[in-house]
Amino acid sequence: MSKVFPKLSRTITMAAKEGGSDPDSNSKLRTAILNAKAENMPKDNIETAIKRASGKDMADISEVFYEAKGPHGVMLFIETATDNTNRTVTNIRTPINKAGGEMLNSGSLQFLFDRKTVLQFEKKEGQELDEIELELIDHGLEELEENDGIVFVYGDFTNFGSLSQACEQLGIELTKASLQRIPNNPQEFSDERLDEIEALIDKLEDNEDVQAVFTNIA
Repeated sequence: MSKVFPKLSRTITMAAKEGGSDPDSNSKLRTAILNAKAENMPKDNIETAIKRASGKDMADISEVFYEAKGPHGVMLFIETATDNTNRTVTNIRTPINKAGGEMLNSGSLQFLFDRKTVLQFEKKEGQELDEIELELIDHGLEELEENDGIVFVYGDFTNFGSLSQACEQLGIELTKASLQRIPNNPQEFSDERLDEIEALIDKLEDNEDVQAVFTNIA
């Protein structure tokens, strides 16, 4: 949890800074808190992260995206939250270069990924997924699927708020909600190459500034 909690905390703080400290009126903050609770983040940590939004040290923190080509041609889209872009880009470039990859110009990979809303909830006894699907279509649902009792709701990223609120109105208790970049042309790699790629991803995710790493792996 030493790696997960700081990232969750920063996400909560940024959401509170952007839309206010009341989760009832700030859907982004409400979602950040939901995801933190899903990782068993203590309530005190969550409250501290919200309060930190009004601090002076938050004034310079911003979201910055980086794009890169990794080993064996894997494509990497890296989302960060940073108060020092020089530090962040250096800490990202170094492991990528060592792995035989290279940084790319901003916008180079936009066409390879579709930005999607992804919501998750546990299927409860008696829930009719067909009925839920019909209800959510009017709020931007593109696809609904179940896997081992976990239901996944997919929609365009612009419908994040409407889909989340619709689920709440239906009495659905979400366990996770996020905006993800899903590859529209996923590529397969051998197990050996995947080991090298995953080693790089682990190094990138160890960086506290890095919020998420998306790839075009199938």
